[in-house]
Amino acid sequence: MKNIKVALVGQPNVGKSMLINSISNSNLRVGNFSGVTVERAEVNFKYKDYNINVIDLPGTYSLSEYTIEERVTKGFLLDDEYDVILNVADSTNLDRNLSLTVELLELDKKLLLALNMSDEAKKERISINDKALSEILGINCVKVSASTKSGIDRLLEALIATYENQKRESKVLYSDLVEQEIFKIVEFLDEKKFNLDGFTNRKVAINALKEDKSFYQKISQEPIWLELSDMIKESLNKIYIKYDIKDLDEIFYEEHGAFINGAIKECVKRESSIKESLTERIDSILINKFLGIPIFLFLMWGLFQLTFELGSIPMDYIDAFFAGLGSLVGEHIAHEALNSLIVDGIIAGVGAVILFVPNIAILFLGIALLETTGYMARVAFLLDGFFHKFGLHGKSFIPLVTGFGCSVPAYMSARTLKNEKDRLITLFIIGFMSCGARLPVYVLFAGAFFDEAIAGNILFLIYIAGSLLGLVLAKILRVFAFKGEDEAFVMEMPKYRLPSFKLVSMTIWSKVMMYLKKAGTFILAATILIWFASNYPKNPELVSSYEQKIEIAVSEDDKSALNNELNEKLLESSYLGVIGKATEPLFAPLGFDWKLTVALETGLAAKEIAVATLGVLYSLGDEVDEADQSLMQTLRENLTIPIALSYIAFVMLYMPCLAASVVFTKEAGGYKYFVYLFLLTTIVAWIVSFITYNIAKLFY
Repeated sequence: MKNIKVALVGQPNVGKSMLINSISNSNLRVGNFSGVTVERAEVNFKYKDYNINVIDLPGTYSLSEYTIEERVTKGFLLDDEYDVILNVADSTNLDRNLSLTVELLELDKKLLLALNMSDEAKKERISINDKALSEILGINCVKVSASTKSGIDRLLEALIATYENQKRESKVLYSDLVEQEIFKIVEFLDEKKFNLDGFTNRKVAINALKEDKSFYQKISQEPIWLELSDMIKESLNKIYIKYDIKDLDEIFYEEHGAFINGAIKECVKRESSIKESLTERIDSILINKFLGIPIFLFLMWGLFQLTFELGSIPMDYIDAFFAGLGSLVGEHIAHEALNSLIVDGIIAGVGAVILFVPNIAILFLGIALLETTGYMARVAFLLDGFFHKFGLHGKSFIPLVTGFGCSVPAYMSARTLKNEKDRLITLFIIGFMSCGARLPVYVLFAGAFFDEAIAGNILFLIYIAGSLLGLVLAKILRVFAFKGEDEAFVMEMPKYRLPSFKLVSMTIWSKVMMYLKKAGTFILAATILIWFASNYPKNPELVSSYEQKIEIAVSEDDKSALNNELNEKLLESSYLGVIGKATEPLFAPLGFDWKLTVALETGLAAKEIAVATLGVLYSLGDEVDEADQSLMQTLRENLTIPIALSYIAFVMLYMPCLAASVVFTKEAGGYKYFVYLFLLTTIVAWIVSFITYNIAKLFY
């Protein structure tokens, strides 16, 4: 016969002793734990081919060390040998009881949850979906009643199954910030190939962030501690800033509470007429099955309207500043090539990026307000059922919404998805959520081909169209590439609270600085590269012949026409023109000429510079922005509405910028995923643009 040693754990007054008596039909043997006066209860009994030994540990509300009971229970669970933890919870007060369950999950031991007093819960009209709870927690959950002995056989079978089967991975989730810090520590430990007996690297990271005393005694003896301690300090400082306190017990209590609230929201239904709290009253409207999604769409529409309308006000001043700066600097540089490099390449290129800081700041302000008030978590819960229809996890909502601002932090935030397939699908479709860097192209084409009064609506439709296409693609990926069962959803459900000005300010600042950092690296380099490719190789013979024609031209109009013709010829013979001409046949079915093709290709480095590229290619200079009327007029003269719609569709769907692609490759786990992303986005963008172009031609 096999021997199973069970640690019986639960909060006070959950009926542990009655439950074990109901299981074993015998009285407990009572003694004391070694060295303390805390009672130790133990029972042995047989079931089928198993000898089961149950140690009833003292009732404890948590695994802290404030009371002697807590120290005894924690010490036994950490240091003694046993096979399974049997956690008993009160079904009528699951909100409070699950706080201990979450701590037990973090021990990374085989765990079984007995939902005791299920008969009383039924009387109180509390319905618990034990199967859904099992999926969320990653352990077996069984409804039982010690008083009526219902569910006892199922509990014993589940106990044996838990003992015999391999331990399932704990599914305790924290807020996005804490999960990111855990991931960073785990990644460091994995790179160092570190292994601490009895601890997974995730468990090491969690205990380190909790500053667990007994754990610190073990880890501090390891050579890696010198490097790890600095990383832990940095992570804790970020967590302290978020919560504005340094009490780790309180911080993790709130983290656990948020996870539990999400689980309760998903699995427990109460029909009793209890007075609703303010949070519950607000939730009854904001996550109402009929009103929730329309309210969310209205808020997002309002955010995009603000981004477009309010953001346009400072853009004129920024544009004028860089135009003036370029003129001022250009007056003091006599060398023609150097003048062009600095004024048309560097100053205009960086100016074109900084121009969109107001749009980025407004967009992230809106997202930060929605997150800090607690609304964003509700939207994730609200959309979970909708997302599951497309093969996505409800928690995918956060990185997808973040992707509207910038793909770089969006890719990083996907780390919070525990399931590998869910995470990869989310990573692949983040790029279809139009980031702020694509905004200049949308604004330019919307302004050129549509009335200003409806430009905000057009912008909103563009974002919605990209999102819906991304969801359809997610379903296709789930069916054909990432097959498997959906993971149960749990999301922290914090109380509604007023946003923290400090936290919102820090969020906006960090996102804007990340955006500007791109301007100082990839975008600046790409702008200079475009300038070089559009100005070289030099063609002195062509220039000389046109200068002679311009000299003998009579009218100013003739001279201007000849000068524009010269610029056109120079561009065609430049490296940029050669690249565009070579790839033009690939894009001709979409209605694109070589100029539009080149702008797409430079957009692979950074989407923001596509507008400046078009300015260069249409001989208007790369200091133009999306509000430039001359560029809009040129586009209207050279393009049709079907071409414009086709171009918007392609920009909306093709490969994200170089910086985002690098982050994607790291988060996905290898360069092969980069290749997959390039092929996927390019093929999808080409097909959708082709369809858009041909349908639009029927109407325009």
